[in-house]
Amino acid sequence: MKRQTMIALGVAIVFGLFAVYLLNSYLSRTDQRVQVAERGMTKVAVAAVPLDYGTPLTSDKVKIVDFPSASIPAGSFRTYAEMVPPGKQRLVLRPITVNEPILASKLAGEGMGASISYLLPDGMRAAAVRINDVSGVAGFIQPMDSVDVLITRQMPGTDREITDVLLQNVKVIAMGKETKDPDGKPNPAKTATLEVSPVDAQKLALGERAGALSLTLRKPGDLQDVGRVQTVSLNDLRYSYYGSAPVQSAVAPRAAPRRVSVASAPRRPAPRPAPVVRDPRNNVEVVRGTTGSNYEVGGYGS
Repeated sequence: MKRQTMIALGVAIVFGLFAVYLLNSYLSRTDQRVQVAERGMTKVAVAAVPLDYGTPLTSDKVKIVDFPSASIPAGSFRTYAEMVPPGKQRLVLRPITVNEPILASKLAGEGMGASISYLLPDGMRAAAVRINDVSGVAGFIQPMDSVDVLITRQMPGTDREITDVLLQNVKVIAMGKETKDPDGKPNPAKTATLEVSPVDAQKLALGERAGALSLTLRKPGDLQDVGRVQTVSLNDLRYSYYGSAPVQSAVAPRAAPRRVSVASAPRRPAPRPAPVVRDPRNNVEVVRGTTGSNYEVGGYGS
């Protein structure tokens, strides 16, 4: 009995040592993975709340999170002090969503205002045009949208008004100052700032003097322009100009008369008039000069 107990105890010790070995191996591999993961992560500053255009950066709007070192975007910041030096202020130039890395390209310079000039590519200009709630699509045009610019003007020396497409596929970089009211409803802006080339900026300036400008919103990603622009005048404001069905008359049209070929229709001889039988006894001849006339008299009582 004592021998069996010793054997069972020895087996238990062996299994215990084997279990300890497996546990140590598992913990060692886990520690190695954690260390590798920690070495592959880097602290990055991200937005803690949604940041709109012109929002000043403060510490409560920024948080520092671990980000994969191999996926860190260029222009990111590791600390808040690196992004906003003490005593300086930085404003947001482009909207930033929650947990999105804050990049230098989306911020104004240290101590500078939120100028849209930072958003302009090389060689481009920012030109503002006057709009109203109708020409500005009722306030639904937002920054970074693409629009076409229409111009309505009067032909020189005439009373004829026409509308042309002045510019196509123009990017909007700002809409007035506020595009939404406190309730979140669209608030029509009075001006629209467009990103255009120097020549197109001249066209906008001249177009405002020559007529009225209006904007049409384009579908996102639609890069197809109208090759040949159609000029529209008052004469074109008629029904079915763009291919609609013509107006149908309420009165049914009369059927065209059926034509019968002369060759196919048999000819019938014209009826001969019945001969008039005159009674010579009832005729009276009256001679006037050299002309004689016959008159029928009597016969009413017969």
